[in-house]
This record gives sequence, structure tokens and C-alpha cells, in this order.
Amino acid sequence: MRIAVLSDTHGLLRDQVKSVIAECDAVVHGGDINSQKMIDEIRQNMKADAPFYVVRGNNDKEWAEYLPQHEEFTLAGMKFYMVHNKKELPEDLGDVQIVIFGHSHKYLEEIRDGRLWLNPGSCGKRRFNQEITMAVLVIENGKWEVERIDIPHEEVNRTGK
Repeated sequence: MRIAVLSDTHGLLRDQVKSVIAECDAVVHGGDINSQKMIDEIRQNMKADAPFYVVRGNNDKEWAEYLPQHEEFTLAGMKFYMVHNKKELPEDLGDVQIVIFGHSHKYLEEIRDGRLWLNPGSCGKRRFNQEITMAVLVIENGKWEVERIDIPHEEVNRTGK
């Protein structure tokens, strides 16, 4: 299973991100989406039957009140916990195998306590002079592999969105 992992799009869904989403079997978004229109645009670019998990970020205001602060789910037999800001993680993660978060706009991929901790960075509007990144998580036979996707700074949708 190929899972597109993104966060902090802040109202911009780049063409390269759309292409990656279209090739994946599921999409997870760690918050700071910016609008319902962005969620709709992500869904339009996904495979029709692909699961989509999204959490509310600190910049997702009234429009996003229906979005959860955290999500717990299972994909390809792996247990996930996702939250926008890792400071809001519970102390006891139980048997969670993969932790997804965003907020800092900094890519992070590490194994701690036998878990994968993954912040895909930001693949939306460039902020704080950070790199523009996302990830693809591949899960097969109970094992994961992470592919970091670096997006060139000059790559912007022709429509300016």
C-alpha cells in the first residue's frame, strides 16, 4: 500500500503533490489545510476508493470545526496516530506503530521506541524559508519504507492556487 503523507498545505495544492496523491492508495493530511475547498481538491485528485484521513491544524478555524484534533486508524495492518502538533500527543500511545504530525514545516523521519515518527514537512505555501516536502509511506508485509518527496521552490500551479 502506498500512502501519501502531507501536512501544512495552507491553501496550495501543487501540481506535483496532486500527481503523487493520484498514484497512492490512501492519503493522510496532518492539518493546516486552510479551507474546505482544499479538502475537496485533494479528494478530486485521489483514487476513487482511497481512504482519506485529515486532522485539524492550528490555522484551520471555524470552517474546520468538524475535523478531529487527532485520528487513530489502521492502514495495511499498521496502527496510526495522527495529530497536527506533536505536543498534543498522548503520553501513552499504546500499540501505535506510526505517528504522523505536522505544524513545524520541518521534515522529520525517525524510529523511536519501535515506532515510526513522521512529519512530512510542508508541501503548500513556502513559509519560514523551509524546504517544500511531503512523503510517501509504503507498507508491505508488515514493514514500512518512507520516501521523502522534495518539491522545487519554483514549482507553482499555473493558476496560482
